Amino acid sequence: MGCAPNASHSPIFLLLGFSRAGVPHSFLFFLFLFIYLTTVLGNVTLILLISWDSRLHSPMYFLLRGLSTIDLGLSTVTLPQLLVHLASDSPAIPATRCLTQFFFFYAFGVTDTLVIAVMALDRYVAICDPLHYAFVMNQQICARLLALSWVVSIVHTMLHVGLILPLCWAGDARGNVNLPHFFCDHRPLLRASCSDTHANELAIFLEGGFLMLGPCSLIVLSYARIGATILRLPSAAGRQRAVSTCGSHLTMVGFLYGTIIWVYFQPPSQNSRDQDMVASVMYTAITPLANPFVYSLRNKDVKGALRRLLRKRRVDC
Repeated sequence: MGCAPNASHSPIFLLLGFSRAGVPHSFLFFLFLFIYLTTVLGNVTLILLISWDSRLHSPMYFLLRGLSTIDLGLSTVTLPQLLVHLASDSPAIPATRCLTQFFFFYAFGVTDTLVIAVMALDRYVAICDPLHYAFVMNQQICARLLALSWVVSIVHTMLHVGLILPLCWAGDARGNVNLPHFFCDHRPLLRASCSDTHANELAIFLEGGFLMLGPCSLIVLSYARIGATILRLPSAAGRQRAVSTCGSHLTMVGFLYGTIIWVYFQPPSQNSRDQDMVASVMYTAITPLANPFVYSLRNKDVKGALRRLLRKRRVDC
């Protein structure tokens, strides 16, 4: 596909998402630095705890460790670049680096949604078919499901990168293209392009929609069966334990899927760019930050592992 004389396949993009925020960049820098460092601390702590404590070597925690690794990657793809831009007041990013960020962001992001669905399946088997849990959801099967999630995510991401590569962007006199966002996301790139993006939009709604519909359907069906099983439990204590094991996961499901659907699956005419960016902050920064704390603060096993680790450190010292 050829470009117009004033357009290019590889311009310099200017990420101007926070230029109209009316908030000093120094404040935003320290805010996102705190969010990123806390995200790294929380997820690395959870990964190390699950790896260290043999009591946490179960399929559920194997999946949770995988989710923490993905969340760590998801925040690392976007926030360090944002911090550089806020610190330097230079929001420029070359097209190659922009598409590289786009690729890894989608690879981690889609894998995140798929692993969340696998975790719903794990909870379904644990509560609705506990006698076969060790056979159906052992670590080998969980590892295969994680690997499958990565394969599906990478294929999905390569499709959308392949659709973006032929596009052209018309820049200013210096060849710069303004993106009203804080990272190289799908919607801002398509809105800024001067090419026909119907194929890209169609792929988002059809292929992307199918990829969202499958995991969403699995989560809804799993929790419908879980709810029916919980209601049939004879004791209130049993019902409370079952609900507590699902509460953290349901919280993050609503948080993650709600913001993604808001950004990518509404008609563009109903979207506000500022609202899109706020939603993007929620799932790129806040969700990876919240996940380890939601799962650990509501989980007696994780809190017990942390206490044992701290006691061991004190004894060693």
